[in-house]
Amino acid sequence: MHESEQLAYLVIREGTKWTDVYRLVPGRRVTIGRAPTNQIVIKDDRCSRNHAELFQVQGRWTLRDLDSRNGTLVGGERIVGDYVLHPGDIVRIANCQLAFVHDISQAFREWGQPAGGERQSGDETVTDVVVDQDAAAVTQIVDRRQRARWFVTEAAEAEPEGAAARLCRLAFRMAGAHDVSTLTQRALEGLLESARIEAGAILLAPQSLGRLETAKQLDVVAVLTKGDIEYRRASDFLVQTVFREGEAVLARNVADDSLLSGRDSRGEIRTSGVICAPIRDGSRFWGIIHLYSTAPERMPDTDDLEFTLAVADNLALALANLERQQQLAADLSEKNDEIARLRLQLGSECELVGRSPAILKVQQQIARVAGTKATVLIRGESGVGKELVARAIHFASPRRKGPFVCLNCAALSETLLESELFGHERGAFTGATERKIGKFEAAHQGTLMLDEIGEMSPHLQAKFLRVLEGHPFERVGGSSPIRTDVRVIAATNRDLEKAVAEGKFRRDLYFRLHVVEIHVPPLRKRPEDIQELAQYFLARFNAEMGRRLRGFTPDALAHLRNYRWPGNVRELKNAIERAVVLARGEWIDVDDLPLSHLATTGDSSDALARPQSAGYVPLSLEEVEKRHILATLEATGWNKSRAAAILGIERSTLDRKLQRYQIRRTRNS
Repeated sequence: MHESEQLAYLVIREGTKWTDVYRLVPGRRVTIGRAPTNQIVIKDDRCSRNHAELFQVQGRWTLRDLDSRNGTLVGGERIVGDYVLHPGDIVRIANCQLAFVHDISQAFREWGQPAGGERQSGDETVTDVVVDQDAAAVTQIVDRRQRARWFVTEAAEAEPEGAAARLCRLAFRMAGAHDVSTLTQRALEGLLESARIEAGAILLAPQSLGRLETAKQLDVVAVLTKGDIEYRRASDFLVQTVFREGEAVLARNVADDSLLSGRDSRGEIRTSGVICAPIRDGSRFWGIIHLYSTAPERMPDTDDLEFTLAVADNLALALANLERQQQLAADLSEKNDEIARLRLQLGSECELVGRSPAILKVQQQIARVAGTKATVLIRGESGVGKELVARAIHFASPRRKGPFVCLNCAALSETLLESELFGHERGAFTGATERKIGKFEAAHQGTLMLDEIGEMSPHLQAKFLRVLEGHPFERVGGSSPIRTDVRVIAATNRDLEKAVAEGKFRRDLYFRLHVVEIHVPPLRKRPEDIQELAQYFLARFNAEMGRRLRGFTPDALAHLRNYRWPGNVRELKNAIERAVVLARGEWIDVDDLPLSHLATTGDSSDALARPQSAGYVPLSLEEVEKRHILATLEATGWNKSRAAAILGIERSTLDRKLQRYQIRRTRNS
C-alpha cells in the first residue's frame, strides 16, 4: 500500500495520561496550538496560540513550526523549516507529546508500554486498553467488576461508608420484592443488620384510614426480633406524634408496661431507646417503622435514626410501586376477562340458528372454508344473515384473534368509500384534517367483509382488485406503499353475472371474488327454522329488556310459520323485538305480531301477476321493481326511510334506484 493511502494518527499524551487520538485525513491541513480555533488544542501556557501545522506533500505528512515562542521538538531536537514525519516520531509541544503512527498500538510501544495488560496511569491502575481503529480512539478500562461491591456483605462491611453501601444493597433487595409481606420483611432484616436495635416491626395503615387515634388502627405486617425477645407494640403517644408531625423520632427511656426490660426504682418498665419513622409518599401516610432495644449497651443513636428514615422513604416508594404494579395487573386481568367475554359474545352472535337441511349445508361450507385463505363470496337476499355467515367464517378461522371489520359499499359515495377502504392523509381533500387509517389497515391479520360489493364503482373495483392480487396500496393523498395481510369476504344480493354482462362489474374482479361461493337461503325456503329462531330471539330480548315472557301461543307460532317473511331473518328479529316490548300478557299472541303484506323478492303483486286471460302483460324485472318501488313510496306518503325499511334495503340504495329508474314525485302524489 502506498504511504499516502495508509491510515495515519497522532496519539496525544499529556503528562502521564493519554488524552486523545487524532486521525489525519489526506488533503486536510491540521493546525496545533493553544487557540480554540485549532484542530488540536493544547492548553498549556508554553504553547503558542498557533504553534505548528501538519500537511501532506507528495503523499508524505510534513510538520512545520509556525514561529512558535518555545519551538517544536521531534526526537528531542527543535525542528527548523519543514520536517517530514516518519512512523514512530514523537513530537513534543510544551508538556504534550504527539506520536505519529500508522498503527495506534505502535505509539504505546514507542513509549515503552504495551497496548494491553496492567500499568500505572496517573493515580489509577489501567488494566486494559482497547484500540478502536475505525473510531481512532483509545479506551482505557481501569477496572472490571461482575457485581458492585456494595451488594456483597463482606465488602460492604469493610467500606468506610458502610451505611451507604448497606442502604444501597437493601434498596435493591426491596425493589426485587413482589408482595407486601416479602418487601416489609426484607426492610426489617436490613434494619436489624445495620441499626443497634433488638426488635422491630412495620405497621401499615388501611387505605380508608382518615385519622389516627391509636396504634391499634395500624396492621402489623412484619415483625423481627433478636434472641428470645417478644415484640411489643409502640405506644400511642409515639405513633400519634409521628403521624401528626410526619417526622422520625428517637426516644429514650420510654415507659411502657408491655415491655420487659427491667423495672426502675418506681417499678416502671422502661426501654433503652425507641425509633419511630413515618412511611410517607408525598401526602400519603402508609404506616410506621417501629424499632427498639431493651439493652442499655445497644442504645440506638442519631445515625440509626438517619438510616431508618432513609429505609422508610425507600419503603414508601417501593410500596407505591408495588401498589401500581398490582393495580396494573388487576386492570390487565380485568381487560383480558372483558376481551374473553366480548369474544364469547361475538362468537355466540355468529352462531347460525337452525337445523334445516339448507342451513346445515351452509354450516358445512363454513367449516370447510374457514381454515383456508380463500376469498369467499356470500350471496343471498337482504336480511338473510350474510354478515353472520362472514363472522362465523372469521371466528372459525386461524384469524379469530385478529379484527373483524365490516363495510357496506352501498352506504357511501365513491370518494368516501375510497377513503374508508384505503384511508387518507391529512389535507388529501377538504375536511381531511388528520390522517385516517383505512379498513384494509384496520383489518390487518384479520378479516374484512365488504357488503353490497356489487355497488362499488368501476374505478374502485380496479384499485380493489390490485389489493386482492397482493399489490400494495396508498392512502388517498399519500405516496407511501402499504401492505396488509387481510382475508376478504364479499357479500351481495345483486346478480353479479348480469352486472358483468352489462359492463357494470369488472369480469376479472368477479372471477377473483368467485373463488368460494356460499349461498344463504331466504327464510321462506327453510320454514323449519322459523320457530327455533323465534324462540332464540325471544330469550335474547327477554334478557336485554328484563321481561319474562314465557313463549308463543299456538296461533302465534302458526302465524309465524305461514308468513312469507320478505325481510327474512332481519324482519323476524324485529317482529319478535316489537312483540317483547308491546306484549301485555305472559304469552306472545297473534295480536302482538303485526306483519306486513309486502311481497317477497321475486314474487309479483296481484296487480302485476294477473293470469293471461285477465289481460296479463309480460314485464321485465326492472319494470316490476320500478312499479313496486313507486307503489310503496305512494303508500307511505313518499316517506323514503319508511319505504326503504319496508322494501328491506338501505336508504342510500333506494335513492340510487330512484335515480336509475328516474322516479320523481309528482305534485299530486
